Amino acid sequence: MEQRANNISRLEGGQFDVLIVGGGINGAVSAAVLQGRGLNVAVVDRGDWAGFTSSSSSNLAWGGFKYLENYELNLVRKLSTSRNRLLKAYPSNITELGFLAALDHSSPFPPWLAALGSSAYWAIGNFQTQRPQILGPEEMKAEEPVINIDNVRGGIEYYDAYLRDNDSRFVFNFIRSALESGASAANYVELSSAEREGGLWRARLRDLEDGHDFELTARVIVNAAGPFADGLNDIWGTKTEHRIVYSKGIHLVVPQLTASERVLAFFDDTQRLFYVIPMGRRSVIGTTDTRVDTPFTEVTEEDRQFLLRQINARLDLDQPLTNDDIISERCGVRPLVVKNDGDDREDTDWTTLSRKHEIEVDDHHRVITIFGGKLTDCLNVGEEVAEAAEELGLLLHPDDGHWYGEPPEEVRQDFMRQAKRMKLDDLRHKKGVEPLSERLWRRYGRRAFGMLDEIREDARMGEDIMHSADYLRVELHHAARSEMITKLEDFMLRRSKIDLVVRTDKIRTADGLSEVAEILFGDHADEKLAEYLATGEKVDQPS
Repeated sequence: MEQRANNISRLEGGQFDVLIVGGGINGAVSAAVLQGRGLNVAVVDRGDWAGFTSSSSSNLAWGGFKYLENYELNLVRKLSTSRNRLLKAYPSNITELGFLAALDHSSPFPPWLAALGSSAYWAIGNFQTQRPQILGPEEMKAEEPVINIDNVRGGIEYYDAYLRDNDSRFVFNFIRSALESGASAANYVELSSAEREGGLWRARLRDLEDGHDFELTARVIVNAAGPFADGLNDIWGTKTEHRIVYSKGIHLVVPQLTASERVLAFFDDTQRLFYVIPMGRRSVIGTTDTRVDTPFTEVTEEDRQFLLRQINARLDLDQPLTNDDIISERCGVRPLVVKNDGDDREDTDWTTLSRKHEIEVDDHHRVITIFGGKLTDCLNVGEEVAEAAEELGLLLHPDDGHWYGEPPEEVRQDFMRQAKRMKLDDLRHKKGVEPLSERLWRRYGRRAFGMLDEIREDARMGEDIMHSADYLRVELHHAARSEMITKLEDFMLRRSKIDLVVRTDKIRTADGLSEVAEILFGDHADEKLAEYLATGEKVDQPS
């Protein structure tokens, strides 16, 4: 809470080169690159960091295999090279894994054609992943016994990548990078209004935690509001060539369906792809694709039953999955980009739309708007926003690439040596469980060195704080100091994925929950815990 208060003090009355509105993946990466290249940046979000669309993804960093169907070769090339960059820059956080696609009679493609497409996909991605292969039904069954091959004609296995932790934590890493470079940032701060005065933007903001209003000025605004970008531009009078339409997607988190760490891919009865995605000791089923007219969405019983029906028909399970097996749900909208040509939104063929992004510059209003995009393409978005800022006359330092990525390998090796000397991994040595040293490095990088010091000084810091949560006491203390956690949900659902992988009743009765709140909020622990328990919801939606 102190970190956030300090940043609001810096925002209040501040003069900035850039004000970024929105703290999802686009706003976070924009803050990291602009501050990292020498600008004075402010970034605010009316919710938590990655609190909306950017916390409802499939946790995949992939090149868009399905976009080959519409011959979007340039987009697939761009996304594939972006995936390769992420794999190289974040080797501990982003991991290559196989996608095993079962092709039955609901598939629009025969196995031979899918195999041809996977080979083309591999080539478009510069052969940077493992070679794809075609499999017959029996070979698929041998690879994944859980697949029901009764109607399967064959399949393919190709390779992409996924995030070891959740998407919202990946987003927060860019916010933290911006903060460490000197940016001023605060969540739960709403932009009330913004007007041009004397060649500057005068922005009025409200701290939604205590209700107090304040102002700042900025030379340029970056509209990174995701699904709300059009609404902001309308208020400011900014005219753009593109606009947003919405597609709702949901995921169901269920007990682990297969022990192998690969994605299972299927075509549903409408010939749309859906997946079974690994999430530690859980599996994630999704996503759906439903046209909606508002960014505020929720999982319906129809959504649940559709996905359960599709997966039960394609897997050999001891018992069919039911609502009782659902541990948690994710629901969000994809902001898809279309031309702003005046056509009625209902006339847009949204089923053919990809997750491409567009960046527009309004020279008159000095606004940069980011439309669409996805996690895989985040580095490109950041670089293009930097180019747009230069186009508006802001002077940036040369791009040395230090605004993203993990520390060098030699730094990692130094951490591993220190962890080995203090026998850190012996504390939680379990077969098939990730060693503590790997986990701490992946989550915190250089910041994990300080955690080793704290564990040396107090052995209790190396203890699990909640059963089944996979979080140490030292991690909670670190989060309280440096992760701008304002509500208990911020930690339980976004900085961690506890709310996604542990059932609500187990969380509510966990011995460590009160201590979690006490570490994070101190004297405000009871208030924050009561607020969290009162919601009773684990779907990541704003009120």
